[in-house]
Amino acid sequence: MEEFLLFALVGFLAQAIDGALGMAYGVISSTVLLALGVPPAQASASAHAAELFTTAASGSAHLYHRNIDWKLFWRLVPFGVVGGMLGAFVVTSFDGDQVKPFVTAYLAVIGAWLLYRSFHRIPTKPVKLKIVAPLGAVAGFLDAAGGGGWGPVATTGLLGAGGQPRFVIGTVSASEFLIALSVSLSFLATILTGRWEQAGEFRDYLASIGGLIIGGVMAAPLAGWAVKALREKTLLRLVGSMIVLLAGYQTLDLTGF
Repeated sequence: MEEFLLFALVGFLAQAIDGALGMAYGVISSTVLLALGVPPAQASASAHAAELFTTAASGSAHLYHRNIDWKLFWRLVPFGVVGGMLGAFVVTSFDGDQVKPFVTAYLAVIGAWLLYRSFHRIPTKPVKLKIVAPLGAVAGFLDAAGGGGWGPVATTGLLGAGGQPRFVIGTVSASEFLIALSVSLSFLATILTGRWEQAGEFRDYLASIGGLIIGGVMAAPLAGWAVKALREKTLLRLVGSMIVLLAGYQTLDLTGF
């Protein structure tokens, strides 16, 4: 019971941040699971199983508050799904941590750029398909391979390209349900085909997954309102700060401090 309540709290906090800033649920959930000794593939699968419920609730909240850019949504999702499915098969074959140094460098640069943009007026503009396509594919791949990454990569990339914060965050959060679904189905396929030999341990984390789901669903309704209510420069500073802190944490983790 204590384990369930702990993960319910983690799920609530992670989803509150994710829904408001367009990132962090998968990263926070996976980081906690990894810290408790859960292997990377199981941590990613557990986080995505929980996200099926939390992203549905969060997406509904953003839909209610009209935070979704549907044109961007349908341009982003197909590439994210393909990247996510590929990442799920890769992470069950070898350690996805090998790409972390590159992701950390990317996050540090983008986070600094968003902080700069929050203090200097830079007009928002539609994000071109030539940016959306590779960004969605990379974000989906890293999300599955690393247990989190759809929000940090997709949100920061779209904001860095000039997207309007409210609609970028709402669209990325809403599209995450389809990404989580495709990744979860891919993990299921690796189990059914026998490709993922260690998948039997997955049942040991059911209490953790249940807690993440309950906590995340409870926090999701707050997300749509927060994005709609906060000013653009406030959102940019919050997102930028979150990304810089995340990059700093990952750097310390990679260097062994």
